[in-house]
Amino acid sequence: LVSTYSEGFTVIYEPYDERTPTIPEPKLQLCCLDAALAIRPVFQKFKSVVITSGTLSPLDMYPKMLNFRPAVVESFPMSLSRNCICPMIATKGGDQMPVSSSFDKRTDKSVMQNYGRLLIDLCSVVPDGIVCFFTSYRYMEEMISGWNENEMLAKIMQQKLVFVETKDIAETTIALDAYKRACDCGRGAIFMSVARGKVSEGVDFDRHYGRAVVMVGVPFLYTRSRILEARRIYLFEKFEISEADFLTFDAMRQTTQCVGRVIRSKTDYGIMILADFRYN
Repeated sequence: LVSTYSEGFTVIYEPYDERTPTIPEPKLQLCCLDAALAIRPVFQKFKSVVITSGTLSPLDMYPKMLNFRPAVVESFPMSLSRNCICPMIATKGGDQMPVSSSFDKRTDKSVMQNYGRLLIDLCSVVPDGIVCFFTSYRYMEEMISGWNENEMLAKIMQQKLVFVETKDIAETTIALDAYKRACDCGRGAIFMSVARGKVSEGVDFDRHYGRAVVMVGVPFLYTRSRILEARRIYLFEKFEISEADFLTFDAMRQTTQCVGRVIRSKTDYGIMILADFRYN
């Protein structure tokens, strides 16, 4: 692939993970920097191409990234027979302190406690299933560990059973099955998951499996990644897409993927909570 295309592919060698520089973990990765290469044969073969999805917003970014000029651009509202979605943005906790997953607030105990109180309050009033998404596995582990130390996790478990997504697909599948059984029997459960993980991309929480979804923080990409750095430079040089625009676009797309897990049909209903002051 590297030799076939004059640009758009690259090989990146990483001797270690930037987050653990003292631990050798070499990786040799083939990276596609240009998404337009994948869809170019489709545009060449067909006269008319319709690209449609519920998570395409903002629409102006895709023509830039896929390198085409759209003939028609339309955005349609959802056709609902009743008010079945209640989206909310939580910018502050009960102590009126801002909540955020930004790096400078990750060690702030008040932020961790406010997120914990939010889940405790939701578990006490929302029936059946709740899905909670975090920005990364590490951040989720830190939050759950902190809630366990200050006994907030025990208060959550008084209301609902708690299940956690892991990097192991088999473990996550078992946890999902147990979560659904807890919802089926009326006990209720909360599933802790991660943006860009297996659950956020391909698992539906329709009906009583998802009466509320919480996005804890804004799922920005890890900005010190060498792959992201190479793609950022390529997109700016070829398509004039700035780093801020690309990161924001990707984070909003991932957020849409996460909160959309609970509304899978016209008969579904649920609460969508974006818990970070930056959403405002």
